Amino acid sequence: MPFLPGGGHSSPSSPDNSRVSPSALASCTLCPRECGVDRLSGQRGFCGAGAVARVAAVSIHHGEEPPISGIRGSGTVFFSHCNMACRFCQNYPISQMGNGRDMGAETLAGELLRLQGRGAHNVNFVTPTPHAAHLAEAVALARRGGLEIPVVYNTNGYDSLEALALLAGVVDVYLPDAKYRTPGLAAELSDTPGYVSRNDDAIAEMVRQVGFLEVGEDGIAARGVLVRHLVLPGRVKETERVLAHLAETFGPDLPLSLMAQYFPAWQAREIPGLGRKVTKKEYGRAVSAASRLSFRNVFIQEL
Repeated sequence: MPFLPGGGHSSPSSPDNSRVSPSALASCTLCPRECGVDRLSGQRGFCGAGAVARVAAVSIHHGEEPPISGIRGSGTVFFSHCNMACRFCQNYPISQMGNGRDMGAETLAGELLRLQGRGAHNVNFVTPTPHAAHLAEAVALARRGGLEIPVVYNTNGYDSLEALALLAGVVDVYLPDAKYRTPGLAAELSDTPGYVSRNDDAIAEMVRQVGFLEVGEDGIAARGVLVRHLVLPGRVKETERVLAHLAETFGPDLPLSLMAQYFPAWQAREIPGLGRKVTKKEYGRAVSAASRLSFRNVFIQEL
């Protein structure tokens, strides 16, 4: 893909983020639900996250887009809990049931340094929104300890501007989803009020912070935004709406990943049409839509 080459990684210039702490959780507004619960005193909002970050897995992952996984893999940190409730979630034991273990900022910082030591191209936080404050604190500690590889924020795109303000100068690469353009579908499939407008605001802020995806001479992402969209069975018209909006808002140079790996997980079989995989014809329509809209930097999967 013809991504704009960068000059290698360097941490963004910003104030010292070591001041960031989970005190941001005293009245939690880290996502657009704005539950306002005091997580420090044990209260839990919609996502179920508590006062301490909960981590399901830390591993080297090779299944991301080529600029993220490269040849050595992406150092992924899978957080537990999620501020959405996608009824087809493939990671539902983690996102909806909270499987994992609590991990303090110093321990998490140590895990990031270990991923770097294992050769990971980056550290990649998956489902990070409920733990944005913990993430910022751990990254600050890890950078003081020698973390130099890029920080990737791999999100469902339902982020608040308050959370993203904490991450300015912390995150190098944003991987947001753009799931829906139809509010009713976002409510039906993900129990997510206001997804469309808040997703618009979040992606715009991410682009403002770091621009479009840039890669170094080694082909690995150094900085910027790559937007992802999961094609759903029987709902290609929704994909066409999402892509048309992205093209109108950001232009055809916006880096885009069209994902075809849907399969009917968790509660998907209870919803008409979602009990099967995406067909080649459906995915082909999605690819054709991206072509008609003149997107230049598109990752396409093989079914």
